[in-house]
Amino acid sequence: MSEWKSVFERNRVIPPHSQTTRQAQGSSQGLRLIFKQVDGLHIKQSEESHALRYQLRVTLFDSGHQHFFGRTWKSGSHPVSGTLGQTGRVLFNEAVYFHTSLCLSSVMALVELVTLSPRTDGFQNAMGSGFGLLQLFSDQIGNNISQGEGRLSLFNGTPRALLHPTLKDPLQLNAVLSVMEGCQLLYSIQPHPALTPIMHLLPPNILVSGHDSIPGVVPPTDGTADVLRKPHLLKSFSCVFEGVHVALSPSVEVFESNLLQLLNRDCQNTNRGVEGRSVVVQERRLVVGVHNGWGWAEKPHVFVLEREVGSTRTARAHGAITGGSFKHTSTDKLSEGLSLRGSVELKIMRHAAFSIVFQLQYVFSCPLAGDGKMTSTAVPRAAFMQCVRWCVWSLFLDPEGPCENVCLNMQGGALPNPWGVMVYSANTQQINLGKSTIKFKFSSSVEGSSSSTKLQVTPREMLPAKKFLSASQDESIVELKASTLQSTRGPALSLSQLTATSRYPTMSHTVGSPWQQQLPSLLSPSPMASAHQLSHVERPGAGGIAHMELSVQERDGERNEEEGEMQELTFNPVHAPVITLGTHAASSCRSTSRRSLAQLFSSGFPQILDHQNQVAEVLDPSEPVNFDPRREEADPFQANTLILQFLAFTRVPQAGVNSDWPNSVHFTFQLYRFPPVTTECLKLLDPERNSKIKSNPDYPCVLSLINKDGTLSSGFPGLQLQYRVDPQYLKPGERVWFLRYLALHCLQIDVWDSESLMLIGSAAVELKHMLRQGRAAVQVNHELEVITTEYLQDANFTRRHDSKHGAIPAINVYTTVKGILHLRLGNVGGSVSSTQSSLTLPAAHSHVVQPSEAPQGFAGGSVSAFTVLKLNASNTRRAQRLPEIDSELARLLQSTMREVGGAILHKPGETDEVHQRKIDRMAAVRQLEERKTPPPFLDNTNITRHKAERVQHSRDLQVIEAYRERSKAQEITNMLSQAITTSHTLYASLATTEFFEFVLKNPFNVAQTVTIECDNSELSVIVKTEEWRYFKELTKTLTPLEEEMFHLKEGTLTPQVYLRPKESIHIPFKFQTFICGHTLPPQGTKSLKISRSPQMAEKHLSNTIQAKSIKVQFRGDDGKPLAICQVNVEPTPHVVDQTFRFYQPELTFLKKAIRLPSAWDSTADGSTTLHVRCSDPNVICHTTTLPPGEPQDVYLKVPGRPSPQIRKFFITIFTDPWLTSPAQIWQVYVHYLQRMDLSCVCGTLNWHSLVLHGTKAIRRVKCYASHPLELQVDPSEVFALPAQGVQDVRVGVRALHPGSRFFYLNVVDVDIQQLVASWLLCITCRQPVISKAFEIKVPVDGGRGSNKKISFTNPYSSSRVFKLHTDHPDLLKFKEERFQIGGGEIYTIGLRFAPSQNPGTEEILVFINDQEDKNEDTYCVSVQYR
Repeated sequence: MSEWKSVFERNRVIPPHSQTTRQAQGSSQGLRLIFKQVDGLHIKQSEESHALRYQLRVTLFDSGHQHFFGRTWKSGSHPVSGTLGQTGRVLFNEAVYFHTSLCLSSVMALVELVTLSPRTDGFQNAMGSGFGLLQLFSDQIGNNISQGEGRLSLFNGTPRALLHPTLKDPLQLNAVLSVMEGCQLLYSIQPHPALTPIMHLLPPNILVSGHDSIPGVVPPTDGTADVLRKPHLLKSFSCVFEGVHVALSPSVEVFESNLLQLLNRDCQNTNRGVEGRSVVVQERRLVVGVHNGWGWAEKPHVFVLEREVGSTRTARAHGAITGGSFKHTSTDKLSEGLSLRGSVELKIMRHAAFSIVFQLQYVFSCPLAGDGKMTSTAVPRAAFMQCVRWCVWSLFLDPEGPCENVCLNMQGGALPNPWGVMVYSANTQQINLGKSTIKFKFSSSVEGSSSSTKLQVTPREMLPAKKFLSASQDESIVELKASTLQSTRGPALSLSQLTATSRYPTMSHTVGSPWQQQLPSLLSPSPMASAHQLSHVERPGAGGIAHMELSVQERDGERNEEEGEMQELTFNPVHAPVITLGTHAASSCRSTSRRSLAQLFSSGFPQILDHQNQVAEVLDPSEPVNFDPRREEADPFQANTLILQFLAFTRVPQAGVNSDWPNSVHFTFQLYRFPPVTTECLKLLDPERNSKIKSNPDYPCVLSLINKDGTLSSGFPGLQLQYRVDPQYLKPGERVWFLRYLALHCLQIDVWDSESLMLIGSAAVELKHMLRQGRAAVQVNHELEVITTEYLQDANFTRRHDSKHGAIPAINVYTTVKGILHLRLGNVGGSVSSTQSSLTLPAAHSHVVQPSEAPQGFAGGSVSAFTVLKLNASNTRRAQRLPEIDSELARLLQSTMREVGGAILHKPGETDEVHQRKIDRMAAVRQLEERKTPPPFLDNTNITRHKAERVQHSRDLQVIEAYRERSKAQEITNMLSQAITTSHTLYASLATTEFFEFVLKNPFNVAQTVTIECDNSELSVIVKTEEWRYFKELTKTLTPLEEEMFHLKEGTLTPQVYLRPKESIHIPFKFQTFICGHTLPPQGTKSLKISRSPQMAEKHLSNTIQAKSIKVQFRGDDGKPLAICQVNVEPTPHVVDQTFRFYQPELTFLKKAIRLPSAWDSTADGSTTLHVRCSDPNVICHTTTLPPGEPQDVYLKVPGRPSPQIRKFFITIFTDPWLTSPAQIWQVYVHYLQRMDLSCVCGTLNWHSLVLHGTKAIRRVKCYASHPLELQVDPSEVFALPAQGVQDVRVGVRALHPGSRFFYLNVVDVDIQQLVASWLLCITCRQPVISKAFEIKVPVDGGRGSNKKISFTNPYSSSRVFKLHTDHPDLLKFKEERFQIGGGEIYTIGLRFAPSQNPGTEEILVFINDQEDKNEDTYCVSVQYR
């Protein structure tokens, strides 16, 4: 076994957490830890101090995710000095080195003290004696290393305690673990920049000692020297590989034929009914790199291989392969193979672990669309890459040195390799008859000597090395001035540049099969890798989201020759789903400096004061909250005034927008069951011009209200909203729900750009700190990250499949931080009167409903209102006039008595008819008094009128008599039914089951078969015994349970129950509804009136279920009711765990897959299954049953709507079998937009037209783009949109990066701030052909940048005007962005490269366009910041 292989297979490294890796900023930094001694170690009497030895073990720990990573470093064993029964000291004096880019405060070093005791077999027993956490970085961002000396207190116990789920803050270990009294570790920590030259040889996050052997670093002269204090690199030499030839067994033709046959078979199985669509080999590549067992010494080089036949092979290749004897014996017949023109030159160090690794890659292309009748050139094709063979060659394996002619056997299959990719393995015996080989001629130059110089390694250099399973960063890029199309040398351009010149686009790695998707822009690993690697897209950043449009496609079924129903095959689409964030909101990220905070809070924000005008107690948002319900009940201040103060907004630089974006913002959110709020527009105030903080783009901008006339408000800065939650406005028992809401819920706030009405992002804040817990008032300050999703799609997103078998292309989404919202929350307690507080005491909640006692008879006497109040309201009724209780009858009777009008206020409770009759009487009396006419009985007119009235009254009496006869039976029945009616109130919320039992008694002396009828399907009888038992155990209801108690009536499935004479039984009921209100406020800032005054919790239940009354009748054998149960449903708010917003083209179905969070997933053991329900009956949602341990997804299918409408609905997920209470409730918004597909070339300005239709009235509108630096709009200013007219809007696209992206264009009414139209622009950008490439080195932290010049020759014979653009305007500036030169003349382009704070390599493209902004040439400049 070679030294490289032993090092590669022996080492195992745990990678850091993926989210922590994404948070890493800047380059890697070297650190040096020195552990000096442990003082205060207690030596027990029973221990043999002379036999005990101590050791330190150090491991990196991520406290934010409770994750250990890297590898454990072990010190040497050292004795303890001291006497028995006293404290001792252990001297270590050992140094630990490592480098990391994870400069975060959550990354710590775990130090464990281990006791080593000898055993009889010669080995040692290791027992932990204590541990501690060493803080490496001092602040949240991690720019400051906690350098200097310090003492670390040790804790008793094991480091496994850090993985306990209840330990949220590892720095507070003293609260749960006991400290080793007097025992401390003396250490020092300091940055170590001397590691920078060897960082490419030492992987990050690996702890090593100074005497450890690192391949490529000069080893110590003795075993104790610290070589990493000032490390030195071994000398490297150049080696050349010529005549490289790859032979595939049995031949290239047979090998590729079998491989393509398998791929085509997979293609036919994936797409039903597609004929003539085959996969072809596009390119064959050889990847060569130097590996030291830990990682790549430099970036591997990529070369293109050419296929040749033995009879046509060049003499050069023939002589290179057959000119001498090979080191390894193998079949060496001159069959066809793959050869490399030219030579390969590498630099390698003289170390036993350094080896050369070869990888053979195939690039395949396959068609994406077509019906089989189109030619191969007309069908769009996609390309993907796959590793088929690889091998490794150790130069120093032979003590005599490597041979000049080398032949290596290449291997395949699922074996560990430095790339960490799956390798193709042939399963047929025909292919396995021989071995694939690679042959080449090796030569080297060591200090100017000839190639025959023997390369030998001394035994001191052949020490074992450690492996790290990741590629290192790019170290160098060779200068290139020739065309990339003519180059055969891999190091000339990066892999992205090589793939940009390919004829075909490539395929995305986000789906499992290359024929189920369309095209991205970069060459990616083959989709033939395992499905579990490709189905997950981890969320980057803070709670990022990754999702795609669901590729639901029917699979081919086996056709039977006979006619019959086709059998459905099992199909699980491979996709990248939406990943939920859960209910936990990220803690406040205190990234703002103290200077910025001091100036921010000196702006004069209003203070939160309690009832005694004292400043409210300030809480720390990072501290946990202990919620005690009893303390809330004993709080003398039962009223709560919730205060939300929006203080400031910090801009984060974004690509494609100006640095002063946004200018104004507004917020939308919904708190508890208050109506949804759309705040007023708030202006972002930049710091004063004379302020030194003006240069800092991360300075928080104070928010200020904008008046109606556009001026700024002169009041307090910021925006304050108050919500008064008084017990008199809460329902009985609702206060418990309100406190539960504050304790568990996260308020999601959407931040909008007030000018363009585009969503900037969303922020989530926990409300648990608003629980006062007996205090008069509390407040807490938060700095919340405003996060949004950026959509990326395959490169050929615009090419839709017209065939019904075409799959929907994949969408990749990643999260980005758009800004920081500074928010202050507060809760001020208030006292209430005794009458108000008594209303908040609900009756004892019971799940058993007892019918009311039989009412007593009426004892007679007066039926006054006072007497009625004393009696039972269910059997007493006060007589009323018929017109007062029936409005229709009153209108009929008073039809002829409305000749005289009047309008005065009537008393509450009077009907309109009674009120009109009184007015008519008063008007008639006043008319008689004013006329002074003879008495009415002497006036013939009045006599005639009186007779007519008597006739009308007679008719009215007949109508009344008919009405009484018709309604008498019904009224008596209603009166009697109230005597057997029992009312029960349920406080229900969305999707939550409310259980109760009704005690039904048979009042007769004969048996009865009672039929239970209900007028609402949401209230049902529990007929299954298992379900009844489950709810009784859940609610702890101690009542009898009977097996098989109900019988379902034939034909109607109505439950029936048999009752013996005078028997009482319990009937179980459950109420559950999934229907909820989906009302949305108008999209705009002026369409909803906003009040900053305190708002009361009135009966406005937005986003809740509807209040209703349900009647359940128990009918006997004769059909008459025995008892009636009237269930009054009062809605209560529900908690929304997650909110999703999707953007979809109008009038199209939205298909999504949402992945459930693993934190609460209880289906891992396979004992339960998932159930999903939707509040919108038009939305289809379901989930599939998967084996235990597999991730669970919820699939959605949402119908479309016209633009710019929004669809809103709720999704509930259950994990219990009876759907008792939802484990998750999601709120989903679907924004529908007009869609337009655009195609362009990077750096080129292309104009397109959009048709804007006018509304019913003329409007003053303005167009806003989501990326104004890449998307231009004409007209760009405010213009008049004619009513019912058509306006042409021109859109100019200048995309700076290749690939497919989503841009948004909104048309806003500037007068009322309302959205008129919205477009989803799907931009597909192709990278232009790179004609020249350059390399430049720019120093880091220099502050001056660099000025360079490149020449450009006008290829035309006439004078032309050219324009300059770049894809990185923040890094590169031009001396002149527009120039004119004559035909054939040379012009010198002046370049100004901005300085960088972090080392690394950046590829910058320079676009040279003509006067019409069409691309003429493209230069690539590789900038190395060092």
